[in-house]
Amino acid sequence: MTVVLPTPTQLRAVAEQCGLSLTDEDVASFRGLMQGSIDAYNVIAAMPDELPKVKYPRTPGYRPSAEENPRNAWYYKSTVKGAASGKLKGKTVALKDNIMLAGVPMTNGSSTLEGYIPDFDATIVTRMLDAGAEIAGKTHCEHFCLSGGSHTNSYGAVHNPHKMGYSAGGSSSGSGVVVALGEVDMAIGGDQGGSIRMPSSFCGTYGMKPTWGLVPYTGIMPIEIFVDHTGPMTATVEDNALLLEVIAGDDGYDPRIKAPKVEDYTKALGKGVKGMKIGILKEGFEQPTAEAAVNESVREAAKRFKDLGASVDTVSIPMHMVGPAIWTPIGTEGLTQTMMFGDGYGLSRPDLYSTSLMDFHRGWRRQADSLSETTKLFMMLGTYINNSFGPRFYGKALNISRRLTAAYDKAFKDYDLLLLPTTPMKAPALPAANASREDYVARALEMITNTAPFDITHHPAMSLPCGMVDGLPVGLMLVGRMFEESTIYRAAHAFEQAGDWKKM
Repeated sequence: MTVVLPTPTQLRAVAEQCGLSLTDEDVASFRGLMQGSIDAYNVIAAMPDELPKVKYPRTPGYRPSAEENPRNAWYYKSTVKGAASGKLKGKTVALKDNIMLAGVPMTNGSSTLEGYIPDFDATIVTRMLDAGAEIAGKTHCEHFCLSGGSHTNSYGAVHNPHKMGYSAGGSSSGSGVVVALGEVDMAIGGDQGGSIRMPSSFCGTYGMKPTWGLVPYTGIMPIEIFVDHTGPMTATVEDNALLLEVIAGDDGYDPRIKAPKVEDYTKALGKGVKGMKIGILKEGFEQPTAEAAVNESVREAAKRFKDLGASVDTVSIPMHMVGPAIWTPIGTEGLTQTMMFGDGYGLSRPDLYSTSLMDFHRGWRRQADSLSETTKLFMMLGTYINNSFGPRFYGKALNISRRLTAAYDKAFKDYDLLLLPTTPMKAPALPAANASREDYVARALEMITNTAPFDITHHPAMSLPCGMVDGLPVGLMLVGRMFEESTIYRAAHAFEQAGDWKKM
């Protein structure tokens, strides 16, 4: 790749874009002044990149057939065997298809990335393989992860593991399905608005969104740095805690990581909840899309915590209701500037940049009409806001998010955990092929109101299954203090051991 000096015509176009008026003499002068910098760019172009080495052999794998993949949960199957021993020896793991696995195709749910093959492994992939895990492949996710449903992927909808034709939740749709069906022991999801917890709620799995900056996001396609999280999705609490032990901690690359407090999370299991104080978050049951049966199932689960010895009562945090509104400018403008026009990364962060992804992802501009309706919606809105107001609303929302964080932290002075429905509703039916754009978008966003606030406050939050309604799982969410995932695991494990959630 060579950088050439702009032609006079190109420079005039750039000047106009910058609001500048240039004379012919100006053009000639600036072209001459640029030559030294152009030369510097070509020095960089000629140098090898600085990327982590790929440690474990693998093959590209294959796209499973519809017969092998009836719920469309898998994108690619590719076996990568890790170390001969370690904490995860004997465990199989699936990766959400926004996670880089070198040599294996990745699309992040979008046909605009068809043909892209990463050239290094995400930090968490290397850590799992070093711990003896076996990677089983890549699972489908929503189109650029911009949906809480499971119908926006370019390669078709992902179906609920308990009922065909119903949503699996998103955006980590396939990860929830393959864990729920027992096709793997563990999976990795991503969470910017609830995308680990929402599919866990709809599929009946355990999904932990760790504290922001606990688990490295390095080598995972970002949406927006302030809300990017990755974490475990499993069939048991023990496996969830075990996987977090392996993937947590600073990697020296991720700028999201500041001062993580890493623990041996499995040591919290088996201690019970006696003496713990749990606050039932009143506003979590008052969402616009709340279903009475879901609320009742979660309230009954709260009673079981009391039976197990915890102190349980109701707490009100009115600001929880405006959490989704605070999230909106951060998520919308962040994804527009970073993921889309920033070619996946943007600037001004000391990250490990995947330049191969950046180069390939630029191609969306030539295929924009093929983007999902949710991607089009958010990108147009973000562009309109930026053109009209600049980034002030992003900045103001981020400032206000600290007030929301403080509101939750005030409650955590009296309570060890907050409890509320993960999603206010159970899994809805997938939208029909001829659904209106309005229905398509509604099925993508209607479930995020309880999960999104904790992506901008960065508190750890875990979904655990607590019952069934009409043959579909109900998810209960436990939220804890920053870096106190062990407290969540302690309570979740006690609840899990108290009985079969499908019969509650």
